[in-house]
Amino acid sequence: MRLDNEQESTNFEVQGRGSGGFGGFGGGGGGGMLGLLLPLISSRFGCMGIVVVVGIMLVMGVNPLSLLGGGTGMAPTQQSAPASNDPQQLTEIQHWSLKVLGSTERTWGKLFQQSGQQYRPTILSFYSQSGTSGCGAAQSAMGPFYCPTDQKVYLDTDFFEELRQRFGAPGDFAQAYVIAHEVGHHIQNLEGTLGDVNKRQRSVSEEQGNALQVRVELQADCYAGVWAKDTGLMEQGDLEEGMTAAHAIGDDTLQKAAGRRPVEASFTHGSSAQRMEWLRRGLSTGDPSQCDTFKGAI
Repeated sequence: MRLDNEQESTNFEVQGRGSGGFGGFGGGGGGGMLGLLLPLISSRFGCMGIVVVVGIMLVMGVNPLSLLGGGTGMAPTQQSAPASNDPQQLTEIQHWSLKVLGSTERTWGKLFQQSGQQYRPTILSFYSQSGTSGCGAAQSAMGPFYCPTDQKVYLDTDFFEELRQRFGAPGDFAQAYVIAHEVGHHIQNLEGTLGDVNKRQRSVSEEQGNALQVRVELQADCYAGVWAKDTGLMEQGDLEEGMTAAHAIGDDTLQKAAGRRPVEASFTHGSSAQRMEWLRRGLSTGDPSQCDTFKGAI
């Protein structure tokens, strides 16, 4: 992507190293890896957070939603070292990430304005290895995630290397897709979608709750595509990078990689084909109204 001339977002914080003692996931929490993970719950990029933790959890026969409390509540904020917003402390990849974030702010600011609304940006919280969030513990194994409680996106940029090496999805657009997907969850939060889904998940079976979660993640993929289309910054090869990443994080692909037979009822982010389809839909239309993955499901 041609991001060299993009203005960086100022909506960020850098958590201090080793910020804190947290135990595992909080109830309803934030984690990302799982996530492409769970929306309301936190979202986890689905896209990438998903990757490592989900693979491990699937091997162990654990439903990612169970660790998050099924989307029924959020863990209390944990004490942590003071965060900083000093740009001089940022690494090169963090500066790059803020260019992506800044681009999403311009895209969604414009789209919200067109519908007579004002966009409230998310904050990108960088941490290393471990940190805290309004949804509980933040750990690198969880991957990127969005916490609706404090409306922040949490990212350990080491995940990008994991994305490239372990999941075979290299490239700057694949990395930008991860951030844009999490911002997509922020859009859903502002729209009230996450709250509606969380409420619905409390009253249905686990399988039905998973199906709703899939719709949340696919819509975030579509919103990421809308952003990419609007920016006009895509270069040759970016589409292929995005499709590769979307395929790599499909539930069926992850379950196969974990040595398990794909079980659709356990999917929480959608199949590889579905993720590619909805990312492509956003990219081709650039219209968020074309990203309705629910159709009366809530």
